[in-house]
Amino acid sequence: MPNMFNNFFGFLKLFADKKFWVFFGSGFIVSVAYMDPGNWGTSISSGASFKYDLLWIVWLSSGMAMLFQYLSGKMGIAGYSLAEVIKIKWKSKTLVFFYWVLAEIAILATDLAEFLGIVVALNLLFGIPLLLGSLVAMLDVLLLLFLTRNSFKILEYAFILFVSVIGISYVYEIFITHPDLSEVAAYSVKFSLTPETALFAVGIIGATVMPHALFVHSWLVKNKLKENRFLRDKQMILKYHKVDNVASLLVAGFINAAIMVMAAAAFYGSGHEVATIEQAYKTLTPLFGGLASTIFAVALLSAGISSSITGTLSGQAIMESLTDFKLSPTMRRLITRFVNLIPLVVAILLKIEPLQILVYSQVVLSLMIPLPLIPLIYYSSDKKLMGKFVNQRKTTVIACIFALIILLFNGYLIYQTFFGNA
Repeated sequence: MPNMFNNFFGFLKLFADKKFWVFFGSGFIVSVAYMDPGNWGTSISSGASFKYDLLWIVWLSSGMAMLFQYLSGKMGIAGYSLAEVIKIKWKSKTLVFFYWVLAEIAILATDLAEFLGIVVALNLLFGIPLLLGSLVAMLDVLLLLFLTRNSFKILEYAFILFVSVIGISYVYEIFITHPDLSEVAAYSVKFSLTPETALFAVGIIGATVMPHALFVHSWLVKNKLKENRFLRDKQMILKYHKVDNVASLLVAGFINAAIMVMAAAAFYGSGHEVATIEQAYKTLTPLFGGLASTIFAVALLSAGISSSITGTLSGQAIMESLTDFKLSPTMRRLITRFVNLIPLVVAILLKIEPLQILVYSQVVLSLMIPLPLIPLIYYSSDKKLMGKFVNQRKTTVIACIFALIILLFNGYLIYQTFFGNA
């Protein structure tokens, strides 16, 4: 008991430490990857179809994400980005180049869903056609350049604002939909999985631990320590990182849970078919009024912009770490954004439904998740590389179990997508 109180008071003391607030923020940039439009689609569909049955999956996913992002950030504290470690450890330039191409494909698949969120939100809020909206959505890279012109701190404040908009929006949505809080609490710990809910559960987990988030966290932390050289006590920085990581991903977990809870309370048993984000928006208006649907779309726009910026930063981190291209950060970001625009424009011109785009992007992500996940666990357990920040054995064991769960779920998603109706 005394140790518990000591740990608690030690935790509170961090918030009075000015250096903690200098470090704080990277977790929020990463956290938006866990509430991107892909997650919205799976959580809304799950809540509308099965009420609170899959709420436990949201919490499980958040817990697994916390551990993997902790490992990624810890690698940054040790002085490396994940992509940089791969380039150092793998001697073959051909193999590194091939890895870079695959990593960029993973970023493309991620950004496709995030870009789509902006485009759909612009269409819902302002009636902007999807094709024109995809061009307008490119302006987020200008916002990124503006917010990072001097340092990442302004960007971190902006992300706190984005997450606050999403969070406050869902507090309002839950307030007006009146969910049964006792049921919410019960289904948060009630583990149930049926053949009908299995694919939705896979979708939630498959859309949670994202390749780009694992890449970018180590890069952000490494650059933060380089930018603020007075942050020298790395053991204390590790404590800062734990709090930053847990707090940011707890917020993301609560928002994802709120999305499902709102969908369950608003749509389950209502007689309205709600399988997509657009249907949710259109159904909210007759049920709860125009303000509810507008706030929903504003939250979607915030999620799309913030998660898309994270995707652009991830593309920059991977290109910067894995290649020898001599490009300025501005040029890297513009190239990343332009390349990410191409598949979305092609999909819109081919008149592929947005929901199909989301499904296919999640399948690609399922295929790509081992790309950063396996090296992250392996190299964060390397004593020579990580030094005093090497994983404890129990941490590695838990990480391996979580990785196996994710790979099995994602494998099931891939199987069902291609062979489920065979």
